[in-house]
Amino acid sequence: MILPIRTVEKPWGRDILPPPFTAPDGKRIGEIWFEPPEALPELLVKYLFTSEKLSIQNHPSDAQTEAQGLGRQGKEECWLVIEAEPDATLGIGFREAVDAETMRAAALDGSIEDMLVWHPVAAGDFFYIPANTVHAIGPGCSIVEIQQNSDITYRLYDYGRPRELHLDEGIAVADGSPYPADLHQRLPYRGHATLVEGPFFRLDYVDGEAPDGLDYCYPDKALVLPLAGEVLVDGELVEPGQCALAAGLADVTFAPEGKALVAAPVAAQ
Repeated sequence: MILPIRTVEKPWGRDILPPPFTAPDGKRIGEIWFEPPEALPELLVKYLFTSEKLSIQNHPSDAQTEAQGLGRQGKEECWLVIEAEPDATLGIGFREAVDAETMRAAALDGSIEDMLVWHPVAAGDFFYIPANTVHAIGPGCSIVEIQQNSDITYRLYDYGRPRELHLDEGIAVADGSPYPADLHQRLPYRGHATLVEGPFFRLDYVDGEAPDGLDYCYPDKALVLPLAGEVLVDGELVEPGQCALAAGLADVTFAPEGKALVAAPVAAQ
């Protein structure tokens, strides 16, 4: 089943999008969402397109939202850069350990921007972003984001824009540590890669036909996102720019020269 698309205008979006997307005349598109199906509501897949820096922010974990009586509303996410301008960067983690008091003062005076590590990026860079990680997306990025389906975001700094900040909530759960280097990968030049393996979801990059045994990792429902070449999902043709729900990977046929992402929540496996 091909998922419905929601196209979202943003002031920081772009009027020229990478193929296969096209922005309507006069529109700045910042996000393209694939509506989570009722059969698999745990994950949200979307594209992000930036022309300005996004706010410096973080998200709580499931344990933290459950402790607040909000249920499982935590958010761990990951980013795959599919296109980037030459000076594009992602801000993730701090240069050195920061305590809560220092972080609050830096968020208030704007110096938090310079305390982050701004990672230069190119197509093929992949980052896993645990809950609590302080992060921001810079301009000139086109990204596929796979995340726990939660809309709780704590905005710590927004470059003087007139939007609400959430300093008390965000700093209470913020991780003031440097970003672990092993959470950053590069897609292989050729071949399959497992990008995320728990605790909340699994994500695989499939280059060409799926490797032997991958279907056993996705025996139940999964989301399939073609990046290049067509994919046949339960008999339905799925093209780049689309995302489909599969009953299981055994019912998915990948193009020999194609590339795709496959994701499923751990609880669904």
